[in-house]
Amino acid sequence: MVIIGAGAAGLMCAMEAGRRGRQVVVLEHNAQIGRKILISGGGRCNFTNRYTTPENFLSCNPHFAKSALARYTPRDFIALVERHGIPYHEKTLGQLFCDRDAAEIVRMLEAECAAAGVRIVTGCVVTEVRGGFELETSRGGFRCAALVIATGGLSIPKMGATRFGYDVARQFGLGVVECRPALAPLTFGAADREQFDGLAGVSTEVIAAVPTEGTAFREKMLFTHRGVSGPAILQASSYWRAGKTVEIDLAPGVDFAASLAACRAAGAGSEVRTLLARHLPKRLADRWCQVQGIGKSVAALSDREVAAIAADLHAWHFQPAGTEGFEKAEVTAGGVDTAGLSSKSMECRNVPGLYFIGEVVDVTGQLGGFNFQWAWASGAAAGRAV
Repeated sequence: MVIIGAGAAGLMCAMEAGRRGRQVVVLEHNAQIGRKILISGGGRCNFTNRYTTPENFLSCNPHFAKSALARYTPRDFIALVERHGIPYHEKTLGQLFCDRDAAEIVRMLEAECAAAGVRIVTGCVVTEVRGGFELETSRGGFRCAALVIATGGLSIPKMGATRFGYDVARQFGLGVVECRPALAPLTFGAADREQFDGLAGVSTEVIAAVPTEGTAFREKMLFTHRGVSGPAILQASSYWRAGKTVEIDLAPGVDFAASLAACRAAGAGSEVRTLLARHLPKRLADRWCQVQGIGKSVAALSDREVAAIAADLHAWHFQPAGTEGFEKAEVTAGGVDTAGLSSKSMECRNVPGLYFIGEVVDVTGQLGGFNFQWAWASGAAAGRAV
């Protein structure tokens, strides 16, 4: 069997198949394996999430990922990491990171592949795939009874991302769900960019929601030179579509209307921006009041004004101009249509011996180690079936 792509999913599939006595060759067009693993998690690799559930994934078929995720769980990968003596720690929300270096995960996978007799060929560009799984490459021809496509998505093209996997899918009659950047910063339109110019670097906890999708994420938001980023925004971006609005609660868990009313009742002469700065970074509090045209003292506010100020703070609606694109996106949403694949084995229903795994498939995880868990789970599913 041949696996095209030596990333997380491809290496997992290779070691699982090799353990079963399969003769496995992995072809990687980069000079180095696991390049995306190496840069993930700030170089520490957020390799899984303890609390992985199917609800943490976006797909046209939300049930597709259930089988693979149930059969290769975070506990399984954690056991592998522990067996190799790789120290790790948990950050927020179940996210697990290497204590030292993401390269330890790559070396672990490489060692497992070597122990299973897997051959890895780097610097090997596949130029053609013909029926019967005959491959032409820059390193000669290959022929196999089973072919696994683990080529990833379109995100981070400087790491070698290409459309190859989607082209192969179409060649063999599979559908491809429209691909778009996911887990990506959002950009402002001209008016918003002018209003919030100069706030780059300001960070605050928010709830970011895409109202039309019923999703909401409470995490940090970061202003950038072109828009907003940070975990809450990256999460929301996966569900956002062009022309839709994003709703931001700038003071989650705070009853700002009650705060204003209490301050007013006490007869305090504070300005709204002073009270707001108790809950937001001062630069943001000042700019928010400027943008909203709030110049009165709290004592001078009417009941209607108090309600309006609080409503705008807790439900700031803005329409992004777009995202920062695949260059800044952590993953790709969309991909090979799961309707043409077996959820148990990842095999193409109409082309026996052809498999698609990992990011190339229309299964996209939320931020926090979920995309790696999908890579491990889908790779294991194919490796145990091929």
